[in-house]
Amino acid sequence: MGIAERKYAQALYEAAFDKERLTEVRDALAGFLKAEREVPELRTVLANPELDSASKVALLDDLLTGEEPLVHNFLRLLAEKERITALEEIVREFEALVAAGEKRLRVVVTTAQELTDEEASALIGRIEAATGRQVEARRHVDPAMIGGLIVRAGSLRLDASIRGRIEKLRTELVETRS
Repeated sequence: MGIAERKYAQALYEAAFDKERLTEVRDALAGFLKAEREVPELRTVLANPELDSASKVALLDDLLTGEEPLVHNFLRLLAEKERITALEEIVREFEALVAAGEKRLRVVVTTAQELTDEEASALIGRIEAATGRQVEARRHVDPAMIGGLIVRAGSLRLDASIRGRIEKLRTELVETRS
């Protein structure tokens, strides 16, 4: 993610936080992204470099009448600055800022086999106890791991998989032979 996207996300986060409208802004952003996915022509028009920013702003004004004012103005600004195509990246960064502000930790848990709900709850409980933060977990299955799990939280990666252990052992053997 670029510096510009982070700055836009930070500015939106601070404005929403100051006006105590984080939930409303999150919902409105999610709604707009959903509309973009459901109506691909909208995304195509907004990404069209041949269409001037004033036309994009006018389109957004028509579409967003009555919507959350912070989001409406934010999307207008992105269109004016020719940054509307970076909206998904900006929203991801905005969501990360909201999660950090709420002391939530987003993790991705990858396992070789699907975890039962009880196993997932126990794992999340252990992560919450270790971090002191509320955890939101997404689960993925990768049979190539053979066994174990990998937990990712932002740039932190904890690899307790069998495949990871085999790779580590292989690396150590190669280094020892050299």
